[in-house]
Parts: sequence; C-alpha cells; structure tokens
Amino acid sequence: MSVARPKLVGQSIVRKEDGPLLRGQGRFAADVNFPNQLHMRVVRSTYAHGNIVSVDLAPALAIPGVHAAWAFADVADIPPIDFRLTKLEQLAAYRQTILAKDRVRYVGDPVAVVFADDPYLAEDAAEHVVVEIEELPVILHADGETGEFRDGLSTEPAIIRKGYGDVDAAFANAHATVSLSLSIGRHSGVPMETRGAVGRYIADTDMLEMYGAAKVPHWNRDQIAKMLGRPPASVNLFEGHVGGGFGVRGELYPEDVLVCLAAMRLGRPVKWIEDRREHFIATNHSRQQTHHIRAAIDRDGCILAIDDEFFHDQGGYMRTHAATVPDLAAAMLPGPYRVPVYRAVGHIRLTNKTPGGTYRAPGRYESTFVRERLLDAIAAETGVDGVEIRRRNLIDKSEMPVTRALETLGTDIVLDSGDYVRLLDKALDGVSWTALQAQLKQRRQAGELVGAGVAMFVEKSGLGPFDDVRITINTKGLVEVVTGAASVGQGVETVIAQICADTLGVGYDSINVIHGQTDRIGRGLGAFASRVTVMTGEATRLAAAKLRDKVLATAAGLMQLPADSLDIVNGEIVRSDSSAGPSMGLAEIATALAPGAKFLGEREPSLFAEASFESRHMTYPYGAHVAVVRLARDTGAIDIERYLVAYDVGKAVNPMLVEGQIVGGVAQGIGGALYEEFTYDDRGEPLSVTFADYLMPTAREVPHVDVIISEDAPSPLNPMGLKGAGEGGTNAVGAAIAAAIDDALGQPGAITQLPVSPQMIKAILKNNL
Repeated sequence: MSVARPKLVGQSIVRKEDGPLLRGQGRFAADVNFPNQLHMRVVRSTYAHGNIVSVDLAPALAIPGVHAAWAFADVADIPPIDFRLTKLEQLAAYRQTILAKDRVRYVGDPVAVVFADDPYLAEDAAEHVVVEIEELPVILHADGETGEFRDGLSTEPAIIRKGYGDVDAAFANAHATVSLSLSIGRHSGVPMETRGAVGRYIADTDMLEMYGAAKVPHWNRDQIAKMLGRPPASVNLFEGHVGGGFGVRGELYPEDVLVCLAAMRLGRPVKWIEDRREHFIATNHSRQQTHHIRAAIDRDGCILAIDDEFFHDQGGYMRTHAATVPDLAAAMLPGPYRVPVYRAVGHIRLTNKTPGGTYRAPGRYESTFVRERLLDAIAAETGVDGVEIRRRNLIDKSEMPVTRALETLGTDIVLDSGDYVRLLDKALDGVSWTALQAQLKQRRQAGELVGAGVAMFVEKSGLGPFDDVRITINTKGLVEVVTGAASVGQGVETVIAQICADTLGVGYDSINVIHGQTDRIGRGLGAFASRVTVMTGEATRLAAAKLRDKVLATAAGLMQLPADSLDIVNGEIVRSDSSAGPSMGLAEIATALAPGAKFLGEREPSLFAEASFESRHMTYPYGAHVAVVRLARDTGAIDIERYLVAYDVGKAVNPMLVEGQIVGGVAQGIGGALYEEFTYDDRGEPLSVTFADYLMPTAREVPHVDVIISEDAPSPLNPMGLKGAGEGGTNAVGAAIAAAIDDALGQPGAITQLPVSPQMIKAILKNNL
C-alpha cells in the first residue's frame, strides 16, 4: 500500500499573507523610514495646458529646513520614462519627462520638487515655488479635432489597426446591419494606499535602493538604472505590502525616479508619499473610449462581420503602457463569438487630462461593453431573445483551439480551450433564468422597473515569456521559494506555497515565499496581466519536482535504498510502500549537503533547485455575468438586486482566492458602471479630486455576488491546466448592468454610455412619457 500524500492544490487554504496584516504588522511604503531622511513634495501644474514661462525656486530655498529644490533644468540630463509594453516607435516623442520641460499638459503635471526635513515643511515650501504659465487652449475630447502636441507633432500619435477578411464585401452581402455609438467614462483603480517611494543611496557599496516598489520591480530597476546611467546590478528595488494594485500601482512614474536621483545627489534617504488629491490628478487614469461599431448579420442574427472605429483618450502623455489599452481593446473585442470578418481601427488621442494606463481588465471592460451592447442590438433587430442570439454566435467546444488572426501583447491570439455554451447554461441555471423571467414579468406588470441582463466575455491571462523560481531547503528543513513575481494582494504567497507543497511533499506552513526583491533573484516579470498563477505557478512546480528528485536521490544514498522506493510525505522521506523501515527528515538531507559536510563529496552543495517556465501564448479563461436591477421612478436610482458570475479558470489552485478575486472585481466593475468618473470643466480643471466628487461603491451598493467556478476547460498550454482569475470579475459588469437596465426600462439600446447615473435614468423616463 502506498503512502497517501495530502493534496493542497484545489483546496481553499487560508492565505499566508493575512497574518501580518491582521496583526498590524504590515509594512507599506509609508512605514519605511531611515535616519536623516528628507521628504519630497511635488509642485504640480494648476493649468491643463500652457507654456512654462518661469519657475522661481528661490522663495522655497530660503526657508530653513529646505535642502534643495529642482525644476526641469536641474534634471535635464535624465531621459523620458520609457515604455514597458506595446511599444510603437512613433509614440516615443510623446513620453513624459520626470519634470515638465517647456509645457504642461494636464493639471497635476510635475513642474518642480522640493526637499525638506519633514513632509509638512516640504508641503509649505512647495507653496512658495512661483510658477508662471502662459495658458493655452485645451483638448478635452478624444473624438474631436486633433491639435499640436509640440514641434508639429499631432495629438493623434498612432492608429491601431487590426482585422482579417473583406469587411466591405461582408457588409455588402449582409441581410441586415446594426450600428451603435457607445462610450465608456474615465475612471481608474483608486486603491486604498496611494503611491509612495523611498530612495536610499549607500555610498560605501555604491548601491541605490528604492522601497515601495510594486507590480514590476525588476523592470523598474532596469529602467531606473538606465535613466540614471548605472549598471542594473547597482540598483535594488524592494516590494513591501501593497494596499491595492489594479494596474495603476507599480508602474514607473516620475516620482519614483526623482526620489532615487535625489538620494544620490543629496546623499540622504528621500521619501515621498502621495496624498489623495495628488492620486486623483497624477496616478494613471483609464477606460475612456468612444466606439462607433457596426455588425453585418444574416437573417438568423448570426454575425458575418464586425467593423469598429474607436477613439482612446490617453491624456497628456504616453506613459509606460504605451498603446497597450487600445491594442487590447481592438484585439479582444470579438470575445467568445464567431466573427468571420473583422476590422478595428483605434485612434490614440492625447488630451489635456491625467495620462492613462491600465486598470483591471484594460481594454476588455471597454470592448466587452461595446460588443455585448452590439449583441443586444442584434437581438432587438432580429426579434430574437438575447440569450438565444448569443447561443447562435458562440464558438463551439468542438472548434477549439481557435486562431483569431489577431495579436496583442506580442502574442498571437489563440483561444486555447473553452466550452462557452456550457458555461452560459451554468450561469442561467445559477439564477433559475426561466423562473426569474416570469418573476420579473409579474413585477413589471405590478409597476416595478426591474430587469435582467446577461453578458459573456473571454479574458486573457498567463502572459509570458518566462518566469523563474528558486527553491531552497535549509538545515532546519524549512522551504524557501524565491520568485521574480510580485504581490499586489492577489494571494501569490498562498498559491505558490500550495503548488510547492503538493509537488515537493512538504507541509504548507513550512514554506516561505519571497517575491518582489530584486536582490534575491536576477530577473522577473512581476505581476500583471493575470500571469502569476500560470507562469510562476508552473515554474514553481518544475523547480519543486527537480528538488524532490534531488532529495530522494540524496536520501537513497543515505538510507541505502533505491530512490524509486522512496517518497516525501509531510516533509519526511519514507518508504513509498508504507512498509516498516527508516525515515529521514528534510533537515537531515539539507545538513548532509551543506558545504563542508562529510557526505557531500563531489555532489553539488546546498539543497536547492531552479527552474524556468516559458510560454509564447497566453491562456484564455472566460465567463458569463448575470445582473438583476431595479430602478426607482422618482429618483432614477439603480439598485442591483442580484449578481452572478460564472467563470472557467481551467484549474482553481485555491477556489476561495478565485472567488475573492471575482467578487472584488465585480465591485470595481460596478464602480465604473454606475458611480466612478473623472470629469473636467471647460478649462481642463479636474472636478473629481475628493471622494465627495469621485463616487465609489460601498458595501451598501455592492450586492452579494454568487460565484460559479468552473473547471471544464483546462488550458493545454501548461501541465496543470491553469488560467488566470484576476480580471474576470470586472470584465463584463458594465455590459451586464446596461442590459439589465434596458430590460427594466423596456427599451432596448437605451444605455449607450457608462457610467449610468440616476440623472440619465430620469431623463430616459421623462422622454418616454
């Protein structure tokens, strides 16, 4: 009889990350302090667009306790911040310098910095910097006329073009066409913790350090080193706890470079913590797009072609994401449906607003809203139920894998696996769809404005090309996993420990996972694009399998038994047939391989293994959202009575974490659908700079979310069948709620923009009178 090894993968294990946070032992950027540190304050433009006439730093420098103040001339030798993803050569001229050069392009543009003994003094001193700006006309609408960025450069730096097939022929031969104009409002992640960074230069070792890194520490290390003219090995970034990432935290911003530069020049640690108003005007915005989309259909409502032209509002500069968001929108718009012919043209437009970047499900939240509105319009045009229209157009399981003849993020889009129809059925069964329709009909007959909506989507996850892991067992028998991944609260320590424990055969509690520390591993791609579970998880499995083989080979020599007769169970090496016999602990194996140990001989010292997992293609999870809403006739208020998400993750390493990701994602999707929006007046002055103006959903507005985790379609691209779960909860919220509101109003196509406000509902009701 073989020895049973407990399986942790697939179990809802309590998170490793929570202990320190619950005990008040979290270490966020604001908690990092060094002796003799200075504090940096940024002087930001109060104009949305203008020429810089002068910056007078003298009044600030005259204040006791102020040690330095800089404008662009003081940092002119530092190049602009480069792109991390979706680089297009023509975008390079639109990058942001760490301080504004000749012109400001949005309210919040960094113009100068002040360094003082404490943060309050720094803030007061910043008020004494005199900035004279000649105000210029502003561009606030991406779909309006273009202007000049500088030196003859247009405010339309690039156009994204994707597609396949003969679009004009498909529309010429169509039974009917459906056209819509749709828009998504400007909003962003707004995490609990604002940005922060602490730079420290150690002269004795010529080492530059930055604390407060997140998301992509290795890439940021390399870029800071490049910008400051240093070898990457002389720069280290350290990730602490992160109070929310969501795409906006952890990118390389001007302030990150400034604290590092100041630490070197001033010879003292330099700390900067963003306040909330700064966050609203300086941290990446996202989402804002306007789409003009049309579909060619046959008499049964089957899609023959989709043609989409859209305008992406990038804000004042091209930041690290470059063309990522509009590129993803164009590439992922077809979703889970058969689209025989496709064309997307995306105009990247610069406006005088805070620059844009990614936010949870970037490009997909937008394109799913657009595509699912189009499917609902096709249903209305043909008189066919919206669910049935989706069934007719969904890609069938038998067609998998599906190559789209599209690419994004440097990879071809190949839908690796999926049973979309089955998942739709699971979602409908989860809300008892037929019975629900009957109930809603009765309530509408009684005068209530209630409705239900369905939306489907395909996500992307597991972006490569690589991830590295090193696993070490020390002489106490404890296991350390070091990875180049990062943690933004998604549970990376828990998931990696579960995979390691299962593969190696050790206890979950004996594993410590190290991440986000550039001094511990040479390279890493961090945490973005829902990649960590897939890429780091598989690298962990490979390294743990190699280490297990090494342990058993060493134990075989020590125990004088064949390696294939041994197993590791709960950290003990035992006979795999469970017959009586000797056992040995991992600590003994590690001691035997310690440098200088008698047993070592010519064996490799230390008990460790390294592995890399490489992948050229992403994995594609998918899902369905169902929303039920009730509208108030008198106020236009929108109440979400019920919400369900069905999501196929391939293989759930920890179902509790998957559910948590989905529920949190739904909350953020609701924000973008109903509440959150950055607005501006005619001069480009931001109107949403406090939580009184930038509305976010609270526990009252977010309903209980029912979650169905499906594992019908494991990915064939990795042995564990893993797909990502970080963005599926957000993806289709706007689409599902819009459809539900249409149903409640009894007016197909009523909702054409997000967020949907009570004022919009009241206006629609008034027009229907």
